[in-house]
Amino acid sequence: MPDPSRAAVPGPVLFARYAFPPNSHGFCGPADSGSFFEYGVAGADDRGLRAMAQQFAGAWPYLQLIAGATGLADPLDRRVVEAYWIGSERLDRVGTYAVGNSMEDRFRHLTGARFGSLTEGVLAGGVPHHSFAVFCIYPYTGLLSDQRKAATALTVLDRCRIRWGRVLGVAGDQVVVESRALVWDGRTLALGAPATESVVRSVDGVGMVGDLAPGDLVSLHWEWICDRLTDAQVGLLRRYTERHLAIVNDREVRSAVPALLG
Repeated sequence: MPDPSRAAVPGPVLFARYAFPPNSHGFCGPADSGSFFEYGVAGADDRGLRAMAQQFAGAWPYLQLIAGATGLADPLDRRVVEAYWIGSERLDRVGTYAVGNSMEDRFRHLTGARFGSLTEGVLAGGVPHHSFAVFCIYPYTGLLSDQRKAATALTVLDRCRIRWGRVLGVAGDQVVVESRALVWDGRTLALGAPATESVVRSVDGVGMVGDLAPGDLVSLHWEWICDRLTDAQVGLLRRYTERHLAIVNDREVRSAVPALLG
């Protein structure tokens, strides 16, 4: 019999579950992270949640771009949301010209003559996946070459990207997972060896994801578990993550876009 806790949630709710972790740290989105968390827990799609989602100045234009380029009217359609956070073949249907125009509209006035460093990532094969924003747009990759800031930058990059892991054990609100953190050797940004970490699934028993068990595959954003994944979804998330890591490593571009665009 199907597990009802694994039923697909509406797109806006799925967005909330992935966007809440950085929002709770004050990086992006509306100031009322508590209400956003409640939406993620309740699982209901309403106008209030949709209005809050549009306050994510970094993610929202990507959702609009994916939807418009692939024939979907709703930027919060679950297929769009999943493509942005996890990945799907839909991303490869967004043409380079469309991505470039979106970047022009958003960043030209902020970066001026340095705008060319952003377009290189698009021309190299960047697509509107969250890992593109993290590795190719956010400024933290540019701080890795500064020994005083490298450790902090690496932590932010690792926490901000969507990670994947396998559940090893569950103890109340905490879950132990095996995952692969980012590593930096002074020249290359890569995925490290599998290691264990402790993450959060709930607060006082209230969480956005249902029951978990050892062996479950999960997605991670900052210290939170966002969703359970299939093997196929993990494969897609790994593919797009590695795609954008390769772009950063090959061209060694260090973005000038301000962190406030998260």
